[in-house]
Amino acid sequence: MSQEKNVLNPDIWIDKYADYLFNYAVIRVNNEDIAKDLVQETFFAGLKSAKNFQGKASERTWLIAILKRKVIDHYRKINSKKGQAEVRMNFYNDGKNEGSWIEERVPQSWDNASEKLIENEELKSQLDVCLDYLPEKYAMVFKMKTIQEFETEEICKELNITASNLWVIIHRARMQLRKCMEDNWFNT
Repeated sequence: MSQEKNVLNPDIWIDKYADYLFNYAVIRVNNEDIAKDLVQETFFAGLKSAKNFQGKASERTWLIAILKRKVIDHYRKINSKKGQAEVRMNFYNDGKNEGSWIEERVPQSWDNASEKLIENEELKSQLDVCLDYLPEKYAMVFKMKTIQEFETEEICKELNITASNLWVIIHRARMQLRKCMEDNWFNT
């Protein structure tokens, strides 16, 4: 008995899936404008790769898979040096003063929190270095689970691994990160 294949109908994507995809994205990036952009990119990527759709999943599941990759790409971009330089922050929203700063040039407050901020940035920087030392799959699983807060089931499905395999990878990643942080952050 053959199973009926799903088909794509891009003409209804916006009406049928835009709100769902937007809600999915905004939870993960915590920014409505970025979420809108990611949904738009998802629809565009879906149109471009429609010929690769095999009909094994529903349209919505297929679009969510594309959106997940867009969210991951978004975080990869902002975590890279080039991406950090491109992230802009609003500092005024009124008339003649309207504008934005490149993130790395935003003026910092001069209160007592400045030292904490510097320490947190150094810690984050060292953690990023340690994450780069992890095997690629370990780093991806660790980031998806602990930073991006994907559900275990989503990660397992996306990476085609079992839940027990995921937890082994998370454990090993944490152990390697701990060793790296102890050697390079806490003992310096």
